[in-house]
Amino acid sequence: MKISGRNKLQGIVKEVVKGSVMAKVVVDYKGDEIVATITVDSIDDLGLKVGDEVTALIKSTEVMIIK
Repeated sequence: MKISGRNKLQGIVKEVVKGSVMAKVVVDYKGDEIVATITVDSIDDLGLKVGDEVTALIKSTEVMIIK
């Protein structure tokens, strides 16, 4: 599979919180957290659970830098 996004960060699923339709997935990336909101159907289709190794693919039109 080829994907146009280049910001691929590999990490470990730290937390999965399911709602009725949407779910929050927290991924530990080198000690930092990446938080994604995806559908519960996607959680189930991927079989996501705490401890899974995953890749967060980030595609954004805006990036902010702070110092």
